[in-house]
Amino acid sequence: MDIVMRVFQLLLSLSILVFIHELGHYLMARFFGARVAKFYLFFNPWFSLFKWKSKRSGTIYGLGWIPLGGYCQIAGMVDESMDTDALKSEPKPDEFRSKSAFARLMIMAGGVIFNVLLAFLIYSGITYAWGTKMLHSDQVTSGMTFSKTAQSVGFQDGDVILSIDGNESPNVLDSRFMSSLIEAKEVKVRRGEEVKSIAMPADMMQRLLAAEEGFGSLRLPFVIDSVLPTSTLAGQLLKGDSIIAVDSLPTSDITEVTQALQAKKGQAITLALIRSGQLIEEQVHVDSLGHLGVALRGVEDIYPIEQVNYGILEAIPAGIDRALTTISGYITNLKYIFTKEGAKQMGGLGTMGKLFPTSFDWQSFWSITAFLSVILAVMNILPIPALDGGHILFIIIEMIRRKPLSLKAQMRIQTAGLIFLALLMIYANGNDLFRAIFGK
Repeated sequence: MDIVMRVFQLLLSLSILVFIHELGHYLMARFFGARVAKFYLFFNPWFSLFKWKSKRSGTIYGLGWIPLGGYCQIAGMVDESMDTDALKSEPKPDEFRSKSAFARLMIMAGGVIFNVLLAFLIYSGITYAWGTKMLHSDQVTSGMTFSKTAQSVGFQDGDVILSIDGNESPNVLDSRFMSSLIEAKEVKVRRGEEVKSIAMPADMMQRLLAAEEGFGSLRLPFVIDSVLPTSTLAGQLLKGDSIIAVDSLPTSDITEVTQALQAKKGQAITLALIRSGQLIEEQVHVDSLGHLGVALRGVEDIYPIEQVNYGILEAIPAGIDRALTTISGYITNLKYIFTKEGAKQMGGLGTMGKLFPTSFDWQSFWSITAFLSVILAVMNILPIPALDGGHILFIIIEMIRRKPLSLKAQMRIQTAGLIFLALLMIYANGNDLFRAIFGK
């Protein structure tokens, strides 16, 4: 059921994104007087679920049966179909090839522009509907747990982040918090009573990719929210109890307590608890699965989280700023794809599917969709033949040379681009398959 829900969300998201992308091409083509031969929601090999031809424009509008986006076929253009038969006749005034270089450039950029606008719209909508949650890093009193790679550059478990490149007490709930840590030049932390300054290496991301691990995670104390009805420890453990040691082994967060309990499956242990400000000990029995039978408090019940709400006029610039920051961050991280470590982490549809939660949540769905819209925009503007950026490159070359590339040259370059993209997709989805089979 979890897989079904993720697949559903992925297909819905991609359908929205590709439809909006193709809508950008469609509207730009219509604006500049270029005829659109077909405009489809979903793909339609062999047959369509629905189609209708406009008598005024001649455009065929349709609904395909493969729910993976859609397409916009513009008359007089060499597209991914590689159909050049129509280009053998004399150019017609309403064809793509008859339009000015600027008009053709805008038509090709329409998809990217609309994906960026969609990201602006979604992020603004999210900001207006749900606001933002603020948790300043210096208020995370338990600090963070760091990976071995992060520890190798000077971090220690329990360090409290004070500033990142001079940005005091950043919001740890911001999706950009972790990337800002990784890309930082200097991070200041509180370690006990001391303040330490840690110089970050320029290749921090490559080190993490090579080690196949993250940077770190917030420490959450093991605080009991409730004792489950099936638990045998009712009366021994109470709501609000915080476990700080298991059999005299100090534990600072949920992870350490969980690991200690897993090592004591089916055994009687002594827990050190903080209860109503008092240190007490309880003799308890761990079940055969290494569980106590309790539900834990989440981050919102442990740390002082501030809810910040926005009016519509405040949400729009805040959403645009978030979108621009996301675009900038993705472009910055794109360079890692061209490293050995980054290439190993590439993923296809499986990786994208795992971005979505196993249960449907509108805020999560729209946040991920906005992020994928940014990815689609950035990837499509790359000057790779067969992508929008490749077509734009052809037009720019034409504007410089003052004459277009020959149809033969365009076809050869387009074919090379399609082969490259096909191999890239095979590699990315192959990585997903390899990780699924071997768990790596």
